[in-house]
Amino acid sequence: MNRKVIEFMELKQGSISVSEYTAKFEDLCRFAPHYNTLEAEADKCVKFENGLRPDIKQLIGFS
Repeated sequence: MNRKVIEFMELKQGSISVSEYTAKFEDLCRFAPHYNTLEAEADKCVKFENGLRPDIKQLIGFS
């Protein structure tokens, strides 16, 4: 498996800002073909939200 795909699949926000996480997510997402289709848009959203810090997830109502 491509190193960038693994990096994308393991991506978490950690200590970076939401905007930095978003930029990194979008950059790495292009290496994961499944997430680049219209059919996978919901999966992409869930993947993004799962990578956010718990305090941010709580703010947006994602559990």
